[in-house]
Amino acid sequence: PANPVLARLLHLRSVQAFTSLDRTTQKNFLVLFVSGLFFWLSMTCLLPVLPAYIKDVGGTDREVGLVMGCFAIGLLMSRTWLGQLADRRGRKITLLIGTAVVAAAPIGYLFVQSIPVLMVVRAFHGISIAAFTTGYSALVVDLSPFKQRGELIGHMSLAIPLGMTIGPALGSYLQDSGGYPPLFIFSASAGLLAFLGSIQINEGKKEVITPDIASFENHPSRSISELFFSPALIVPGVIQLLIGLLFGTFATFLPLFVRETKLDLNTGLYYSVAAIASFIVRIYTGKASDQLGRGIFITISLVCYGVSMVLLGLTNDSTTFILSAAIEGLGAGVLIPMLIALMSDRSYPSERGKVYSVCNSGFDLGVAIAGPILGTLAIGYRTMFLMSSGLALLALLVFLTLSSKNLRLSLRFALGKGKDGYALES
Repeated sequence: PANPVLARLLHLRSVQAFTSLDRTTQKNFLVLFVSGLFFWLSMTCLLPVLPAYIKDVGGTDREVGLVMGCFAIGLLMSRTWLGQLADRRGRKITLLIGTAVVAAAPIGYLFVQSIPVLMVVRAFHGISIAAFTTGYSALVVDLSPFKQRGELIGHMSLAIPLGMTIGPALGSYLQDSGGYPPLFIFSASAGLLAFLGSIQINEGKKEVITPDIASFENHPSRSISELFFSPALIVPGVIQLLIGLLFGTFATFLPLFVRETKLDLNTGLYYSVAAIASFIVRIYTGKASDQLGRGIFITISLVCYGVSMVLLGLTNDSTTFILSAAIEGLGAGVLIPMLIALMSDRSYPSERGKVYSVCNSGFDLGVAIAGPILGTLAIGYRTMFLMSSGLALLALLVFLTLSSKNLRLSLRFALGKGKDGYALES
């Protein structure tokens, strides 16, 4: 029988996706999900507080952008190597690296108040995302039957919105009630629990991570350069870049915007509302994408991103602020698992670690340059958010016109009227 704890934890509409899995795989999913939850708690509890911390230790808007952007520099520098490591040595080792870093980095924040050293700590912290997300995504896909891939990816990605529902609000509370030290200690502790959970994962000797064996003789593992210039992967990478610019902008400057406008709101509320919306939508879209295709859901998610940034740029009251958060959460809740599924559909098992690292590098680059660039411009926070809505519109146009092998097929795929022309057969 399906593991009832796992079923309740993921709040599934049905446990059919899990009843066909053996008990070892079910246990792996459960442990992986719990580790992911603690990982995202560690990460997200810092979201509404870290930019203000950098300001409080004497940083300017430009320095806030630089420190926050260094997170993505750490991502960029480690993504490719970690993706190759996941394909060569297995997914578990990248999970352990990611959770070890996420446990150690908050200790650095606890003892550092120098802007240059904070930049180094923040870059080190970025390695955690590169390692954990690559290993987590690849392992979920490895364990998922092809016909249930979208559904299981959607359910397992619920760890992100669950963490974001609790983490930002808890982080703001800890900072308000006890200052920064309790916050950083909590973040490190959650990371340690994620590390201890990852140790328990039994990856096994799966063929999927040994591409030189006979079963993959007809499934070549492409080089990094080939993947960078693959028509099937360029568009997911470009979309990640544009949304990374958008996310880097509002993640860096949202806490400062709330402080400047004197909205009677906790910044963590934005992330919590977004996470709840993201959680709800992920329950349903994964299975639907297995039946209707990934394209229509990616299109809807990009529209949501654009609308949410327009609302954030125009907000003058709590209602508009919360509505922006909910719509942003819908966009993120659909886009992230859909892009993972899309990249999986377009790659061989022997190269998935590299594929994720290549495509996700676009997001990393966007986050890395958004804060430093906009922090140096003499524009208001509202203008930044409105400009970000244009990035979502550009991403939508790219997807509508270039997501498949020609314009007609791209439009049909993006609107849910046709299949993915680049998808590999099961």
